[in-house]
Amino acid sequence: MAGKRARNVTGRPAARARAWVAAAAAVVLSGCALAPPRADGTLPATVQAALDAAGVPAAAFGAAALPLGHDAAPWQFAAERPLQPASTMKLLTSIVALDRLGPNHRTGTELLSAAALSGGVLLGDLVLRGGADVDLGVPQFWALLLELRALGIERIAGDLVVDRTLFRPARMDVGVPPFDDAPEFPYNVIPDALNLAGALLPFDLRSDGERVVAQAVPALPGIELEPRLALADRPCAEWSSGWKPAQRREEAGRTVVELHGSFPRHCTVRANLQLVDRQQLTEALFRALWTGLGGRLDGRVREGAAPAGPGLRVLARRQARPLAELLRTVNKRSDNPATRLVFLSLGVRARGPDGQGDIGGPAGPAKAGNPGGSAAAATGDMETAALAAREVAAWLSAQGIAAPGLVVENGSGLSRRERISPQTLAEVLRAAWHGRHASELLMSMPHVGSETAVALRDSPAAAWARMKPGTLRNVVALAGYVKDPQGRPWALAMMINHDDARRARGALLAMVDHVARAGVHARPPAGAGPARGASAADPGPKAGEPRGDGP
Repeated sequence: MAGKRARNVTGRPAARARAWVAAAAAVVLSGCALAPPRADGTLPATVQAALDAAGVPAAAFGAAALPLGHDAAPWQFAAERPLQPASTMKLLTSIVALDRLGPNHRTGTELLSAAALSGGVLLGDLVLRGGADVDLGVPQFWALLLELRALGIERIAGDLVVDRTLFRPARMDVGVPPFDDAPEFPYNVIPDALNLAGALLPFDLRSDGERVVAQAVPALPGIELEPRLALADRPCAEWSSGWKPAQRREEAGRTVVELHGSFPRHCTVRANLQLVDRQQLTEALFRALWTGLGGRLDGRVREGAAPAGPGLRVLARRQARPLAELLRTVNKRSDNPATRLVFLSLGVRARGPDGQGDIGGPAGPAKAGNPGGSAAAATGDMETAALAAREVAAWLSAQGIAAPGLVVENGSGLSRRERISPQTLAEVLRAAWHGRHASELLMSMPHVGSETAVALRDSPAAAWARMKPGTLRNVVALAGYVKDPQGRPWALAMMINHDDARRARGALLAMVDHVARAGVHARPPAGAGPARGASAADPGPKAGEPRGDGP
């Protein structure tokens, strides 16, 4: 689909919110009576009208509302059917991770060696060991190497060994077909344990009225950017809408990346895209930064595991943010790679301190995200992800939450296979509400009035509701917490699976507004009327708005 690559390019919360801002036009429909949803699952008139206006049947809609700490009856509409949840699946990953790993869980990156140091020379290999560090950007990597120089190390006589073996397989991206036609863009990254620069090449694109110039930041040995971009008359903010897949060629010992498509005139952009293999990127970044610090590497850069033995010592270490802080990136920015790293960290926990865990135990069932059962275990394919899915299934079982049809593949929702029912997700939210880490979860969730759908600022929901949206090509979803007119909190989970689902976003927001105005079973308040600025239907994405896949 044209335009889908606009999603998640910049990582700014506003970019992710635009589609939901537009959808708020269908929140409350002029002329529809405001009546609460009934216990028998009848849809409110505003929700049904929004579905009708979008041409989406009610059968494509599933929802569940559960009371939190009060004795009102729950409400549901086709809530038991497993549906694609898009990015609302991030809530399940977040909640399980908070409980299993703890809010203070921190990942990191290490530089290690078993070699002796003599006269500023490290007499052997240096190991760069990845630990699922979400925050390991170029500045952080530079600071880590600076610590190495501070130890007096100027020359590394051996190799740089890049250890990605925390996850199994170490390179989950190898051999995997692209999710969509924009594999270069950040939301599509399949991360590994090192995650240096997010596997993205940072570069500047600059244009005047005649040409486009591209430069990696920092300039990287062995990698050259060759812009073949036509100049276009469109806003700089829409630079990515004319992007076409890059092409690579090997030439005289270097990799030349040809940039194709179009780019706005008089525009400057700092971009981060998957343009080269991550191992090549790691080598180029290390050599550029290490040389810039006055260092020297005699050997080569290769992938491998850190050597076992008591002689291995940590020379420098950095830590990422605690999990509770990282979840703001996961849920407010809907960051897919960050979510995958959190999810895979659950699999590392499941392996246990000996690194083996229950791998030899019974194969995980399909509902736990291991559809191949023993076959998947035998091949080792996505082993850490399978263990993480088992951890999620174990948590659900411990909470007494039934999850028929659950499929957890990567925990982010960027998947054609992941499934969860609105009822299960609502029960997960209810368990988290009563759990020990409810405050950390709420802190990470988008605020309806200013982040999820700012046009709902005139709705009573804007005062308090926290809702996580999700969008794929044929999915829209919304899940979180909202209060009714009596101030009573509810867990609300909704999903629409349909080819025209994106046109029906307004039905989800109409439901949020309806619960906030009329409650779930209470009579509507006297004098209640439609939210300002409402119209009959959400016409779909506007110009410059993301239109494709990617929660």
